[in-house]
Order: sequence, then C-alpha cells, then structure tokens
Amino acid sequence: MTAPIRVLVCDDQELIRTGFTTIIGAQPDMEIVGECGDGRAAVDLAARLRPDVVVMDVRMPVLDGIEATRLLAGAGVPEPVKVLVVTTFNLDEYVYEALRAGASGFLLKDAPPAQLLHGIRTVATGAALLAPEVTRHLVGRYAARIRPAEDAPDGALTPREMEVLRLIAEGLSNSEIAAALVISQETVKTYVSRILTKLDLRDRVQAVVYAYRRGLVT
Repeated sequence: MTAPIRVLVCDDQELIRTGFTTIIGAQPDMEIVGECGDGRAAVDLAARLRPDVVVMDVRMPVLDGIEATRLLAGAGVPEPVKVLVVTTFNLDEYVYEALRAGASGFLLKDAPPAQLLHGIRTVATGAALLAPEVTRHLVGRYAARIRPAEDAPDGALTPREMEVLRLIAEGLSNSEIAAALVISQETVKTYVSRILTKLDLRDRVQAVVYAYRRGLVT
C-alpha cells in the first residue's frame, strides 16, 4: 500500500488503547484515524472514517468485539472492514467466534510491538493472520464451532496442495512453507490461492479451520 494504513483502535482499557495508538502512530506507513472504548463506537466510527484496519478488543461494554466485528466484516456486509482482533488466552473461545464473524485474524495482547505492526500490515493487504504460537491451541480446541465448505471434497486438492494446506494449518508463513518444501514464495502463493479457490474458502483462517475439521492436522 502506498498511502498510510488508516487504523482505528478499539479497546475499553485506556492504557492498552494508548499504548497501541502510540506504537501505531509512530510508524511512517500508518495513521491513527480514531480510537474508542466499545464496539458500538467502533462500528459508528468505522462507518464515518472508513479505516483500512480496525484493531479490536473482544470483551467490551455496550457492544462486544464479536458483534462489532460481525457488523463490520460479517457475511452480507456490503463494504467490509478488515478487523484484527487482539485477545488473551482466557478469551480464546470468544476469539474463535470473532473469526467466524469475519475477523481477518488475531494476536495476543502481550505480543511484541513488531508483531502487532506486522499483523496490521498483513491484514491491510487482504491476507489473514493467525498468531503462530496459539494456532494449534485455539483452532484445535474450537474447530468444531466453524463449518466452512464442509461439502468440498478433499480430493479436489493435489497431493502437493494438501501438503501446503497442512503447513498452513500448523501456522507456517509463506516463507516458512517455501523453506520447508524447497520452493519459491511465489509458488507457495499460487498453491494457497488454488487451495482457497478449490475449497471455496475466504482466507487462510478458514483454511486452517477446514484442515482441523477434516482431521488433516491434529
């Protein structure tokens, strides 16, 4: 993206909100367009300000982050906004519901600043982001709650595509998959695109869910 990434921060804890806005606002390729402390305000501000990314807490007053995400990025939303959910381990069930509601990914609140910034840049490009250190814990535990493309046959994928899908589900990035399979990152991107198209999945988040639901990863 050539223009600065416009970010809206929504968290009911002022200290965390201030920390996020300070870190994000200091980046030359990012711009804070607003901040708020509840989901309803996030929905209203997003409609008015049209941010590229909303950094969203889960548990908040007035309207929680799950419902706010559904209103911003859920199925049927004409102009969905990209949402990056931030959470803690004890809120993992809520995060999974947020992913189903349309979030592009999630991070832990105690993630280092560099990981937060990487997450914002990742979802801003239209990609999905799962925090690698919690992918197995979270998706493995709650995979039964989401049923994307259940009717899509595994046989639609080639053996190499199945291999790439398993690595995606294990939380590997494109560069890590490329290194593991000794192929280029461009080739990995091509495989990922084919997998999503063949299985009628929206993004990598749904690909991970699909892999766990089909028992491709345990």
